[in-house]
Amino acid sequence: MPIYIQVEKCTGCTLCLKVCPFDAIRIMDKKAQIDFNKCNICGACLDACKLKAIVLEKEQGACKVPDIKDYKGIWVFIEQKNGKIQSISYELLGKAYELAKKLNCQVCGVLIGNNLADQLDEIVWHGADNIYLVEAPELANFQDEPYTNILVKLIQKYKPEILLCGATSIGRSLISRVAVKIKAGLTADCTGLDIEPERKILLQTRPAFGGNIMATIISPDYRPQMATVRHKVMQPITPDRRRKGKIIRESFNSSLYTSRTKLLDIIEEIESLVNIAEADIIVSGGRGLGNKENFKLLEEFAHILGAAVGSSRAAVDSGWMPYSHQVGQTGRTVSPKIYFACGISGQIQHLVGMQSSKIIVAINKDPEAPIFKVATYGIVADLFEIIPALSKKFKEALKR
Repeated sequence: MPIYIQVEKCTGCTLCLKVCPFDAIRIMDKKAQIDFNKCNICGACLDACKLKAIVLEKEQGACKVPDIKDYKGIWVFIEQKNGKIQSISYELLGKAYELAKKLNCQVCGVLIGNNLADQLDEIVWHGADNIYLVEAPELANFQDEPYTNILVKLIQKYKPEILLCGATSIGRSLISRVAVKIKAGLTADCTGLDIEPERKILLQTRPAFGGNIMATIISPDYRPQMATVRHKVMQPITPDRRRKGKIIRESFNSSLYTSRTKLLDIIEEIESLVNIAEADIIVSGGRGLGNKENFKLLEEFAHILGAAVGSSRAAVDSGWMPYSHQVGQTGRTVSPKIYFACGISGQIQHLVGMQSSKIIVAINKDPEAPIFKVATYGIVADLFEIIPALSKKFKEALKR
């Protein structure tokens, strides 16, 4: 263990016991003993011991940094559900295509599943130069263990410099397991990715401290540099049907495809309303609505526009709207063509979930509200006057 008691020096004075914040020290037979199940090696006992009976074992040489010179290229894990490629994959390919220009490298998609050949062209058209394809009947649907095993084997064989994955339920479950197995760093829920020009390393930006600041994280010494990215944060490139790509088919021993869990059934979520993550127009309300009943005003407006209804966290926490409608850091990330922010002040936690919207229309009585800093159009007025007026105008326009 890295910390131990020199028994011959210990007198059982209890000074170390008193300062240990983890209750990891006991006095037995007038000698201190450390419970390593509790010890966090914080070092408090080292400073407290006047007789220097507690020793921190010196490391035998510095930690060995792996050789990363052979790692090259950007990989995107291509997520599929029920044999259909998910849109988050095209968003990540678009960003990878942009980053690859700065690194002068190729973009590769990693696709695991079964009977997916009819969608390979789309992956290439959206920015992939190569596709690593692993197909087997056992892999038709995502399961943690086999997908992790396969991705780890591919990384060890081909050595990508960067690996991007969607911050979806599948992506979050998969990529954290991969990171542990290959001993690489992982930055979750990124909202921005870039390349540092001097060292050519990945800059991974994400909200931190409850969304109050934006932190940029780097992983300069280990490869691949791994990040998950939220849906709708990045933009796909326009598909280029002239693009050609190489398909690299891989297969492994069937034992790699086994799982300790068994998939019984897949039940699709029933969406009774427009899915806010896919909507072109979103009408969102916040604390300024005042109560649950007033959201009917937004629902009527959204119905006229064929829009989805969103909300801030404050409205969800107040019980005015269900969590599935929440936009922001702890809710959904959206990127509609038009986003109406009604009675939303615009705290950073909300902004990170909607600031990539094409047009943002903010309606708020407070002219100093932060939402106006990101708004395309700002209306300083009472939303209870503006929303009915807008609803009336749009109704009249649609009748023409």
